[in-house]
Amino acid sequence: MLEQKGKKQLTVRVQVVDVKGLKQLARLYVWVIRGTPLLVQLYVIFYGLPGLGITLDAFPSAVVVFSVNTGAYASETIRAAIEAVPAGQLEAGYCVGLSYTQTMMRIILPQALRIAFPPLSNSLIGLVKDTSLAANITVMEMFMSAQRIAARTYEPFALYCEVGIIYLIFCTALTRLQSVWEQKLRLE
Repeated sequence: MLEQKGKKQLTVRVQVVDVKGLKQLARLYVWVIRGTPLLVQLYVIFYGLPGLGITLDAFPSAVVVFSVNTGAYASETIRAAIEAVPAGQLEAGYCVGLSYTQTMMRIILPQALRIAFPPLSNSLIGLVKDTSLAANITVMEMFMSAQRIAARTYEPFALYCEVGIIYLIFCTALTRLQSVWEQKLRLE
């Protein structure tokens, strides 16, 4: 997109396609989801929607909420990564005769992927930990299993430490995988 800076200089800014109605709807979605806690979103979908006549089981409710929540954060990460690619890259694509779509696919997005990969990987690690919140809407997952066992055995400390260690193992594996992929992206 060409922008006038001062009176003499023109610059090109890489940005995502600008469709007015869609852009405003996306901004609203990101604003609402990023501005409300994940636990509140889980409660609204699982406990609130039945009041409107829409009933979902616990697991599909959790999947919907985690997907919508992660999508809002990931969309901002990808938008920022695209905008972080130097504007000269877009100009270069145009200079060699590429269309906007070709320039995005062949030049801009591969560079944006390198920028977006670490924060997107961190979001995945955060999502793994956030799944424990699904126990609040009766999804049988690791934390809820520990709660139920603790209620019978009166040994919550050991059980919750065990759950914490399991999450730590998962997150450590994902962190190592992230490091390997970051190395591969640096070499390309």
